Amino acid sequence: MAGAKWWWSVWTMTGTYEEKIEELRQIIAKIEDGTTSLDESMKLYEQGAALVKQCETLLADAEEKITTLARDA
Repeated sequence: MAGAKWWWSVWTMTGTYEEKIEELRQIIAKIEDGTTSLDESMKLYEQGAALVKQCETLLADAEEKITTLARDA
């Protein structure tokens, strides 16, 4: 299990913002479909929370770059 979690973590760290948002949408759909077990829902929730943090970081980085570019212009 730890190996699978490590792989997922490496993949999400390298994906684009758009890929992360799409993955988050898929996770939400799986949790909301009503057929996912509680255990699987908890795992999906954990993955979703990590994706949200990564998206927030990407957005903060983009905002910083834009601010720097605007200042230098």
